[in-house]
Amino acid sequence: MSEKMVPYTIDGKRLVYEMPKELDHHVAERLCLELDMLIESCGIKEAMLDFSKTTFMDSSGIGVIIGRSKKMQLYGGVLVVKNMSKRVHMIFDAAGLGKIVKITEEM
Repeated sequence: MSEKMVPYTIDGKRLVYEMPKELDHHVAERLCLELDMLIESCGIKEAMLDFSKTTFMDSSGIGVIIGRSKKMQLYGGVLVVKNMSKRVHMIFDAAGLGKIVKITEEM
């Protein structure tokens, strides 16, 4: 079985988290809890959310991003998002998320 069991990697103080295919109210609460636990317990200073597999995001997903951005600021870190599809990027732009998170196309 080659499927990755955990959707994240940690390298020093950098977390890279693979976001789910659908980022909606069904996964938002669990995702917030998991990301918060990782950020707090591992002393993360850069949390990078990889949207390469995400095809759908609703307002719950926007809430996940805003909340984790505030959490990272509280801990003196930065939230970065990467590999967004055009559709997800449009949602980010409409919500003004580019003003609170760093967006990169890094692979």
